[in-house]
Amino acid sequence: MKQHLVIFDTTLRDGEQSPGASMTREEKIRVARQLEKMRVDVIEAGFAAASPGDFESIQAIAHAIKDSTICSLARANENDINRAGEAIKPAKSGRIHTFIATSPIHMEKKLRMSPDQVVEQAVKSIGWARQYTDDIEFSAEDAGRSEIDFLCRIFEAVIKAGARTINVPDTVGYAIPFQYAETMRQLIERVPNSDKVIWSVHCHNDLGLAVSNSLAAVLAGARQVECTINGLGERAGNAALEEIVMAVRTRPDIFELETRIDTTQIVPASKLISQITGYPVQPNKAVVGANAFAHESGIHQDGVLKHRETYEIMRAQDVGWSQNKLVLGKHSGRNAFKSRLQELGIELESDEAVNAAFARFKELADRKHEIFDEDLHALVSDEVVTPDQEHYKLLYSHVCSETGEMPHAKVILSVGGVEQKGEAGGGGPVDATFKAIESIVNSGAELMLYSVNAITTGTDAQGEVTTRLTKADRVVNGNGADTDIVIASARSYLNALNKLHSSLDKVKAQGDV
Repeated sequence: MKQHLVIFDTTLRDGEQSPGASMTREEKIRVARQLEKMRVDVIEAGFAAASPGDFESIQAIAHAIKDSTICSLARANENDINRAGEAIKPAKSGRIHTFIATSPIHMEKKLRMSPDQVVEQAVKSIGWARQYTDDIEFSAEDAGRSEIDFLCRIFEAVIKAGARTINVPDTVGYAIPFQYAETMRQLIERVPNSDKVIWSVHCHNDLGLAVSNSLAAVLAGARQVECTINGLGERAGNAALEEIVMAVRTRPDIFELETRIDTTQIVPASKLISQITGYPVQPNKAVVGANAFAHESGIHQDGVLKHRETYEIMRAQDVGWSQNKLVLGKHSGRNAFKSRLQELGIELESDEAVNAAFARFKELADRKHEIFDEDLHALVSDEVVTPDQEHYKLLYSHVCSETGEMPHAKVILSVGGVEQKGEAGGGGPVDATFKAIESIVNSGAELMLYSVNAITTGTDAQGEVTTRLTKADRVVNGNGADTDIVIASARSYLNALNKLHSSLDKVKAQGDV
């Protein structure tokens, strides 16, 4: 019988630490439901002590999710662990994931603690966590640059204290596969009672080796991999869940393991994360990129036509790819619309939300002949905004752009429920629109990114716009979609401004696994 490989998804915690990738509570619940549908074993829902918003999001996810373990990260201090424990209380299955740095540079320069003090603090943290749950994970931050003798010492101590999962993170993406695997082998061999815990890996992609390092550690005995959808994460990101899962599935001759992941949900999860965070997936990205199963070479096309496996090691439909097809039209009714959303794994919280989304669908159907699943994802995302979050709302836009003349835009916004008018010229219609908005809001934010992607094919396709704004060390992404790219741009800009307006700054943590 094959052994089980635990898939621990940290998209909602580590993935959200990507600049501008912060999500609202409603967006996090949508992602958690998709991860549950994909049958992820553990969902790290956030860092409860980071902010009241993180705490509330973890608690809401703990209420909503029944088929996955819900986990909160916590530093090895009593306050963090208490917050994590309270946040996961509603979960059917809850975990506390606590960590402390173990590399010489981190202990000396950051923690300013001796090795003895670090071990003592780690053991105390397990004791605090056991007041809330028996499912406790311990991580040695920056294990990739830690001394193996010290890792053996601290792991032995926390296992004795009650930790059930031991994570060996390559926090800064420093490890090389053969060296990382050897570290894992030695730890399992040398740590007393190593057979009483699940050994875990959490690899960052600074050298492009996160997936390779993770798989090398699995071959050396790790039985949990911490990863994110699309490899999302701070700096160069994390190990990509889709690549880990499909490598294990595609090479059973190498990995005598199995996951419980429903792989047909991988592409829908990838698209959802990309759409919510505004981080597009590169076309040549493994498994979930648009070109992952495309063949242009004549030799490749000939081979695939004769026998698919000549050039394809996976089936596109096994990971959730399918042909775009017309799913709904302007004559479709509310029930058909709601049913298709359910088939796509989209759950709206109330009848009011369904009605609002349906009204937008009808409006879109009048302007766009063919409506695809991707259009519905974008359309519903526009609706996942609560009234208290929508401080700025676009009511009217008029843009004039003529050859040889400076483009000019007029807008009417609702600002806190009060209509205000603004107008401005600019280098192009989008630039003029943004300046007209700023003439009203005067946000003081700096535009860091403006990106446009076509959601589907055709000249009537919706354009999906991502804007990234920064202000006072806060970075947010905004998203907007419309068949009119200027309107999509305005919605995206206002979406980002709303996030800046309603967001709570997060507490700076000691570190990160």
